[in-house]
Amino acid sequence: MNQQIEEQKNSIDSSIDLFIKSQTALTIATSENNIPYCATCFYSFLENQESFVFKSNRETQHIHEGIHNKYVAGTIVPEKSKIGEIKGVQFNGIFIEPSGNLLNEAKNSYYKKYPLAIDFKGDFWIIQLTNLKFTDNTLGFGKKIKWKKIIIPPF
Repeated sequence: MNQQIEEQKNSIDSSIDLFIKSQTALTIATSENNIPYCATCFYSFLENQESFVFKSNRETQHIHEGIHNKYVAGTIVPEKSKIGEIKGVQFNGIFIEPSGNLLNEAKNSYYKKYPLAIDFKGDFWIIQLTNLKFTDNTLGFGKKIKWKKIIIPPF
């Protein structure tokens, strides 16, 4: 029932939002020719775009694969050793290369969180979220909060 209500209002639950903003690294999963690959990247969160921003060189395997297969998945999991404290996000999204205003917004968001990153080479990339599942064992073992983007087809 909660999932249905969350999907109808189509906004990311505040507990998911707070968790995402409190973390620094995500793991992105890509694939090419049915061979999966994972990479860990520092990220920022564009709340108004429901998107993760990260910086990575175009020549890397995960960028190459994301360009060729835009459907990606991933996780955000902090290091915890106690099962009762485990929290984490699993996500799916669309891999895009931002341009124009979106690129400027992505850069501002990323450099605000990681000011030293301005000195490092790399291009900006966005994962536009399509769904999230947040597990938070501090709210009860196996507690999950789900969000799915409502996409309204053009007429």
